[in-house]
Amino acid sequence: MSDIPAPHPVFSSHFTVALPGDPETRNFRRQVTGACYSFTKPVNFAQASLVAWSHALGNELGLTPETIGVEKFTAIFSGNLQEPGMQPYALCYGGHQFGHWAGQLGDGRAINLGEITDCKGQHQILQLKGAGPTPYSRTADGLAVLRSSLREFLCSEAMFHLGVPTTRALSLVLTGEKVVRDMFYDGNPQAEPGAIVCRVAPSFVRFGSFEIFTMHQDHAVLRQLVDFTITRDFPHLGKPGTDTYIAWFREVCARTATLMVHWMRVGFVHGVMNTDNMSILGLTIDYGPYGWLENYDPGWTPNTTDAKGRRYRFGQQPQIALWNLLQLANAIYPLINEAAPLEAALADYKTAYEAQWLRMMLNKLGLEHYQNEDEKLIQQLFDAFKLTETDMTVFFRGLMAVDFSSDLQTVPVVLAHAWYESEPAMQAQQSLLAWLQHYQQRLQQESASSEQRFTLMQQNNPLYVLRNYLAQLAIDDAEQGDFSKLVELQEVLKNPYHEQPGREHLAGKRPDWARQRAGCSMLSCSS
Repeated sequence: MSDIPAPHPVFSSHFTVALPGDPETRNFRRQVTGACYSFTKPVNFAQASLVAWSHALGNELGLTPETIGVEKFTAIFSGNLQEPGMQPYALCYGGHQFGHWAGQLGDGRAINLGEITDCKGQHQILQLKGAGPTPYSRTADGLAVLRSSLREFLCSEAMFHLGVPTTRALSLVLTGEKVVRDMFYDGNPQAEPGAIVCRVAPSFVRFGSFEIFTMHQDHAVLRQLVDFTITRDFPHLGKPGTDTYIAWFREVCARTATLMVHWMRVGFVHGVMNTDNMSILGLTIDYGPYGWLENYDPGWTPNTTDAKGRRYRFGQQPQIALWNLLQLANAIYPLINEAAPLEAALADYKTAYEAQWLRMMLNKLGLEHYQNEDEKLIQQLFDAFKLTETDMTVFFRGLMAVDFSSDLQTVPVVLAHAWYESEPAMQAQQSLLAWLQHYQQRLQQESASSEQRFTLMQQNNPLYVLRNYLAQLAIDDAEQGDFSKLVELQEVLKNPYHEQPGREHLAGKRPDWARQRAGCSMLSCSS
């Protein structure tokens, strides 16, 4: 009996049944009005091959190569095979990009296969990224390359295991064909391996999904989309109506605040926080030129396109999220016709973020109870970080290991190891030592034991994160047909808060050679 494949989920498409679609069924680039989606089919890739999949997510969905067979799994998630109930479609949405309205955007290289119910009874939409052009592809080809697909596959699941709200990634498939991309936008395009990621989320609706209908003054479809979103993904709020719309917006603000706190906790920088990349569910969505903060620098952005303005820099992310929420408020205003409740929700976002951020920082420091001096303590730490390049991830993990039962005369070696300079200026060393002594005094006001402090810190300070240079090393090998580093990272990142013997090399600082190397520091949007 064990050899008989388990039945796999039945696909459906509540989104396309409930909402107006594009009447044009031909797949060519165009402006779409009055529709939330356009039907479109993936390209057929004759040489598609499965590279990797998420065992945990596959089990949750009832879709794994073991249960339905590798060949069928590959065929489905390369887009070559449509199962009964699938009606592939691309979403229509607009968005503000780098602060400016960009008009219609839409799923230019994402195709939603359909919806299934996971083992917890939650609906999940499966979406292929890189499976070919859609009506929203504009001048692009709708394809994706291995380097960007591998990064999205790994990071989606890494963020999930870090406890950060995120879309998931089920599979990574090579198309067997080459895709031409100009990685550096310098006039030197190269042919790269093509790949497809299967992304999974309860909804891929974005802030820009609502903006486009307001910009078109299509308030009827706007209301339909809002009503569907509330009924499908926020049913606890009750029947759609003015009061429910306000409650819904408040919850979107609250979820977004929580998401920003998580990003700041682990040092994640999204890189492209346009309104079309903001999930209505408060999930991390669209892993493009993201990065992980290594040497602490609130002004750092991983996106070469943003290098000059640094709009989406690490320290600015909570403020950009608020700006994006303001655009969403403007989009749904025609359904409410009253500014005050929307302004109140935006004010609540700021309050919620600040309170959660402070609690998060106390957790990272292992402090259970708030004291009036704690904001000053935290600011002093960040001031010390700025005096020399300090790896935030390495520092907080090292802080867990420091013995504070005796006097501190010098910076412990485990913390000095977080510096990128072997001998930073004396001012930097003295500043950190002064902070450590202040922190030591603060710990004496806590009733928790050192073991309890360690546990609290361990739960909030990851040891393993997907540093850009690690992803790039996996990409380098994968492009040569060696996926061993990909598999190793996939396994390590499933358990990011605990030591894994033999994998210490994946927990260290960025090596010097990676400081300026392409793919290891900043990245372009080319994929």
